[in-house]
Amino acid sequence: MKNITHWIGGAEVEGSGRTADVFDPATGEVSGRVHLASVAEVDAAVAAAAAAYPAWRDASLVKRSRVLFRFRELMHANRDELARLISAEHGKVHSDALGEVARGLEVVEFACGIPHLLKGGFSEGVSTRVDSYSIRQPLGVVAGITPFNFPAMVPMWMFPIAIACGNTFVLKPSERDPSASLLMAELWKEAGLPDG
Repeated sequence: MKNITHWIGGAEVEGSGRTADVFDPATGEVSGRVHLASVAEVDAAVAAAAAAYPAWRDASLVKRSRVLFRFRELMHANRDELARLISAEHGKVHSDALGEVARGLEVVEFACGIPHLLKGGFSEGVSTRVDSYSIRQPLGVVAGITPFNFPAMVPMWMFPIAIACGNTFVLKPSERDPSASLLMAELWKEAGLPDG
């Protein structure tokens, strides 16, 4: 039976005890157990993200973009495996699951161009002796709580932009189909995203 853990600080972490069944929707049988996070485990995930934030915030836009481009390549190369995980836990047919991955990848591709979009602006003389400017800065640790119905696409609507902008990200996927999120976390690590 599949054991589905947490991903904290760049590694899989066993839960503290509480688990929930993950079902194969085609048969109704239990196919795995997912660890449910305790308050301490959530705090550990947030602390890991907070510790990683200063260095990631200060990373150059070029470095962040390179990680995004590499993540995009890895997601594309692993799209069939990701779709297989979605089908096994959610029940979508493979072609629908591939479509979900493709829609999520569109956001990753958009995030690859973030250096251009993060430019600030300066307007001189918008009024008498008044200039106006804007700057774009990361916020810090951000989080996403995503539903079961799109276990890859909805998280990919959130984390590529947040990460590309210099934030760190904590994801709470649905306990019904969590394996796609773990695979994406592994691909982020392989792409060069720092732990946390």
